Amino acid sequence: MLLVILAVAIVMIVVLISRFKVHAFLALLAASFFVGFAAGMNPIDVTRTIMKGFGGTVERIGIVIIAGTIIGVFLEQTGAALTMAETVLKWVGAKHPALAMSIIGYITSIPVFCDSGFVILSALNKSLSKKSGVSMAVMATALSTGLYATHTLVLPTPGPIAAANNLHADLGMVILVGLIVAIPVTIAGYLWATKFASQYEVIAETSYPFVSPPGRGFRGSK
Repeated sequence: MLLVILAVAIVMIVVLISRFKVHAFLALLAASFFVGFAAGMNPIDVTRTIMKGFGGTVERIGIVIIAGTIIGVFLEQTGAALTMAETVLKWVGAKHPALAMSIIGYITSIPVFCDSGFVILSALNKSLSKKSGVSMAVMATALSTGLYATHTLVLPTPGPIAAANNLHADLGMVILVGLIVAIPVTIAGYLWATKFASQYEVIAETSYPFVSPPGRGFRGSK
């Protein structure tokens, strides 16, 4: 029954954030209360448990999360993230643009949140796509999979930190293992981009990204 409650809580979080645009913190808080009440706890125990869990997490990893966020903002605002991307591109070479974007995503998303990294590198991604003739669908997929690989596995992003805290794992070891595991994940994303995303083509610049398989198209106003 607890697994069912947990599954419902996860769906609740996703719906609140994606459908109703509720802030992630408030969605998590609401889901926490839901789990507590659904599990039969009284209101006082639910509140105490949430406060204890939140306080314990902040006590252990709060400074690390804040420091990592500050570093990411510095890299974003000063243009250092874009400079790192251009350096990687020089190493890999313009002949392998999709591979370059995968590696760039892998590196950039360690200090910078993946969504911010995608926005920062969007112009570079489009420029490489036009120069190389490689489909924008391939380039965007390669970049996003590289970004997500380290975002979900390597500190100081909040997800891996919270997981390490819950498992009482050594943060240094988590970083090392995360960096290693993220490599084959990034490679898999790159291969997926070149093999499957290459079958799609971005046919118009619109307010929202539209892609279509060969022979099909979405039309949008510029």
